[in-house]
Amino acid sequence: MTDIQNATILIMATDGFEQSELMEPLQALRNAGATVRVAAPGKTREQGRIRGWKDGEWGEAVDVDMNLSQVNVGDYNALVLPGGVMNPDKLRTEPKAVQLVRQFTEEGKVVAAVCHGPWMLVEAGVAEGRTMTSYTSIQTDVKNAGANWVDEEVVADDGIITSRYPGDLKAFCDKIIEEITEGNHGPRPVGASHGMEARQ
Repeated sequence: MTDIQNATILIMATDGFEQSELMEPLQALRNAGATVRVAAPGKTREQGRIRGWKDGEWGEAVDVDMNLSQVNVGDYNALVLPGGVMNPDKLRTEPKAVQLVRQFTEEGKVVAAVCHGPWMLVEAGVAEGRTMTSYTSIQTDVKNAGANWVDEEVVADDGIITSRYPGDLKAFCDKIIEEITEGNHGPRPVGASHGMEARQ
């Protein structure tokens, strides 16, 4: 068991993240008492900050706590991956970002991805055999990666959490807190079939 007030959570994003999909989990997790840090690749739109995307135009900027190269997975209980189209599309071309997703997964940490964020799970090769959801336009990508795609507001499969879009964020944040409280989920094989049932 892990007390959420003792948890440290990493949000990984870059320019073009869907505004609400970073800001709402950041606030909800901090309100619950967790320590939350934001990491981004070195090449960001503004030095030390990344800018969100809202209603078809650039939104607010968020301070970045560290570069991806500075992340030590052992310091964190969970990884959160916001969506937006541009954000995960850029991140999946960053070898360090993909490596971090794989490492969080292998080490039994909670990994939570919303909207287009599951693209990162696909790129890291950790979707196979899992029950997942995502924004509907990438469901074929998720299925082709070997996952069982379902149309549900939040799905948790052995601590891997996915949701579809901003309207699911309340359930998404609640599930992150629940899964962190359960503690480390133990070593997870990557690229193997898991056969886990989705838990609502």
